[in-house]
Amino acid sequence: MAQNMLLKMHHVSKTFPGVKALQDIQLEVAHGEIHALIGENGAGKSTLIKILSGVYQPDEGAEIIIDGEVQKNITPLESLRHGIAVIYQDFSLFPNLSVAENIAMVSRVGQSTKIVNWKETNRIAKSALAKLGLELPLSKTLSELSVAKQQLVAIARALVNDAKLIVMDEPTSALSRGEVESLFSIIRNLKDQGISILFISHKLDELFAISDRFTILRDGKYIGTFGEEELDDDRLISLMVGRKIEYKIFEKRILADPIFEVRNLNKAGNFKDISFTLNRGEILGITGLVGAGRSELAQAIFGLSPADTGEISLEGTPLHIDSPEHSVANGISYIPENRLTEGLVLKKSMADNISLTVLDKISNKRGLIEKDAQQNLVAKWIHELNIRPNIPGMIASKLSGGNQQRIVLSKWLATEPKVLIVDEPTNGIDIGAKADIHQLLRDLSEQGMSIIVISSELPEILAIADRVLVMRRGRIAATLDGRNLTQEEIMKEAL
Repeated sequence: MAQNMLLKMHHVSKTFPGVKALQDIQLEVAHGEIHALIGENGAGKSTLIKILSGVYQPDEGAEIIIDGEVQKNITPLESLRHGIAVIYQDFSLFPNLSVAENIAMVSRVGQSTKIVNWKETNRIAKSALAKLGLELPLSKTLSELSVAKQQLVAIARALVNDAKLIVMDEPTSALSRGEVESLFSIIRNLKDQGISILFISHKLDELFAISDRFTILRDGKYIGTFGEEELDDDRLISLMVGRKIEYKIFEKRILADPIFEVRNLNKAGNFKDISFTLNRGEILGITGLVGAGRSELAQAIFGLSPADTGEISLEGTPLHIDSPEHSVANGISYIPENRLTEGLVLKKSMADNISLTVLDKISNKRGLIEKDAQQNLVAKWIHELNIRPNIPGMIASKLSGGNQQRIVLSKWLATEPKVLIVDEPTNGIDIGAKADIHQLLRDLSEQGMSIIVISSELPEILAIADRVLVMRRGRIAATLDGRNLTQEEIMKEAL
């Protein structure tokens, strides 16, 4: 296979101030290959992709060859022209523009013309979709499409400049099972056309279902490249994290000390007649198919999008929640699904993000932040949640997904909530960080915190939830005991 390589990256290192992000990495991807790039959060995957796409320049001594051509000081525009297309986890699309504009926009990169040729824009978009065997409404605004269809737009855009290698970063994180299968069908179609895919994911079953070979990174170092037949779950995890990870199934508890109660909560177009209780120290799972109303329910409870009617009470006291500030003041905190757009201020430091929710507690009478108080607070949460690297001034956008999620957790745990709502707590997070977060949630519950976990990952729900609410079409379809619960039972109710 060596003579058929589309991409060769050898001796790639990258140093940031105080941090050696990559050390002597190598990656080779063949023509028409689906290649998995895997490693824990912080292993260096994102840094390597940013070097490939021209966002970062590697340290001296790196060798990058694309289709036989040695690359020196590659820029984002040159990377694009060499057929490298990166589809990031947030897609980097324009929600206020049409499908056609989003697809064809990449063809205008580097052009000086200010006049849009709409006929040509539609032709380019239609041609790109045809390569995928798809049809989408070209004039429709992107924001009107489902997440799955937005992803198809991102893939089509990658094909406009005759992509040779498409990098997909956590492409299935917001997709249902059926949508994942549809995506895999498209990826295999691209492979048949000779297009290479670099697939980044933390979901092992998906990696084995789609990948031809695996390159594994750990702590910024190259561990090895392996064929699919050389690996199984246990060996892959061991190579990836360097230690044995047990995906722990916690013992389910029967608790009978109601602390939080929701009665007949309704919001037009989102959910209807929602009623449930949450016990002190309980982990209550909420699951269901994409679109069942889970996140909308959480946002209503937290006051982001208040319910139309219904009752909420905490420790027997009725609450009239109309804003997040009101929720936090009453001991309710919410960790949203999308940490990048809703959970973090990406351009601010780790310290600023962690202390954002408790500025009143670390400020003096004149409203100025007491630096010592902030440093103590930040040091506490960095230690308790093992955030790496331990550099409070590091900008949040430069951290790995797992450490970004730990910052979001820290930010809301700092408010000392009685009820914590966590939406997709381990979305896009490696198996080691996932196990750590599960243990953290369990520890918090055993200390008396009541927790609602919303997740579309059924193994996660089965691992940590004492009870499970299954939502279907905006209603609670079933309340299930977490003991001896199976995925089949949950899916039966969800469908």
